[in-house]
Amino acid sequence: MTATSEKTEIRTAGAPAPAWTFSQGVRKGPILQVSGQGPQDPATGEYLYPGDVRAQTRRTLENVKAIVEAGGGTVEDVVMFRVYLTKRADFAAMNEAYAAFIEENIAPGGVKPCRTTVMVELPQEPMLVEIDAQAVVG
Repeated sequence: MTATSEKTEIRTAGAPAPAWTFSQGVRKGPILQVSGQGPQDPATGEYLYPGDVRAQTRRTLENVKAIVEAGGGTVEDVVMFRVYLTKRADFAAMNEAYAAFIEENIAPGGVKPCRTTVMVELPQEPMLVEIDAQAVVG
């Protein structure tokens, strides 16, 4: 196996530790996959901002960003975000928080990542949002 194809686990204290048997992120060559993140405090794992999807979206995106950065990338390297919401009614508020985050992290005129948003039942009751990402790191 060459150095560019090694599979490497990504870990950072800047995002919550995985709750089960998976990695925060994995990088193989230039591809970096970030596991689904929630609105948790990185230090304590406590779920934050009950009932506030805007604040939960922001915290979740910051957790994803920390893992991308630990893997050697930036938000500019993200090609896809997948957003999972518990309620369709939260879409507009999530989208506002997401748009503000993208505006802060993608240079003017830069290419915005793709995104998919789906409504699901999430694994923990306090979670209104979960987000994962895939990046190609140069």
